[in-house]
Amino acid sequence: MEISEVRRRRRRLALELADRQGGVLCRTQLYAAGFSRGEVRAQLRAERWQSVGRHCVAVHTGPLTDLARLWSAVLEGGPRAVLDGDSSLVAAGLSRYDPGRIRVSVPRGARVRHRGTSVDIRQTRRWDAGDVEPGSSPPRTRTAVAAVRAGLWARTERQATLVVTMAVQQRLVTPEELAAELLRIRRARRRALLGGLVLELAGGAGSLGELDVLRALRGRGLPEPDQQVLRRTSSGSYYLDFRWVRWGLVLEIDGVQHGWVENVVADAVRHNAVAMDGDVVLRLPVLGLRLVPELFLDQVEEALRRAGWSDGGAVAS
Repeated sequence: MEISEVRRRRRRLALELADRQGGVLCRTQLYAAGFSRGEVRAQLRAERWQSVGRHCVAVHTGPLTDLARLWSAVLEGGPRAVLDGDSSLVAAGLSRYDPGRIRVSVPRGARVRHRGTSVDIRQTRRWDAGDVEPGSSPPRTRTAVAAVRAGLWARTERQATLVVTMAVQQRLVTPEELAAELLRIRRARRRALLGGLVLELAGGAGSLGELDVLRALRGRGLPEPDQQVLRRTSSGSYYLDFRWVRWGLVLEIDGVQHGWVENVVADAVRHNAVAMDGDVVLRLPVLGLRLVPELFLDQVEEALRRAGWSDGGAVAS
């Protein structure tokens, strides 16, 4: 086979690879395929291609797709770079979540070749080849690993709670898988937070969410409710999480699992039956208690005041 034919074949394979990478190649891949540095510069000057970051090239001049951005982030990080944390979750299919900067992890000691505004490439002691999802394209950490790290690395506890919960609710990972990964974390600032969250997600928290609500109500100076009250209605009997009998107010605590499809209908039937029987029914999701507690406590207090309670009033009977 002639040298020119070999070069054409290698270039064709390179462009086919670019198609699988969202139209993006790193310069090392281009040079390995037989393109000279001068040829790459000529394509860029002629505006047939465009530079992406410091080390990558898009073999077109159109807008970059999400896949292209993820691939370029990994390629900028070097040969052992992987998408990690919330960026890995997005690559795995997490929807309705914007990670902002694309997080890429490289092993400790690796040279970080790029520090841009849209890509966050970091050395991490947690990097392990066994944590990479087999066959992932672009390379990313396994979903359970990514979810735990997303929680550990989130800017705030609120964001940590949100991203881990979304990963479970969208069926990307199970609470059991998260628990197994958490056991590998020996020291981390949010280990306890994530442990409690995983317990709630697993449905094994029992009254954990209710105890949190009781503490919040007491901290707000609101009257003590009755707990786990059996209420008989025309459509059946239901246990209510909290009820202030004197003020005709019911507060139902929704664990994370209450938002799942199989629970929605039963919760709605119970809610409507109690409401038609005369009580005001408020719902407080455990996730809401973690993210925006004051908004929900304001609603509980307003409902009690409308029913006649005041700061000096007696507790519910």
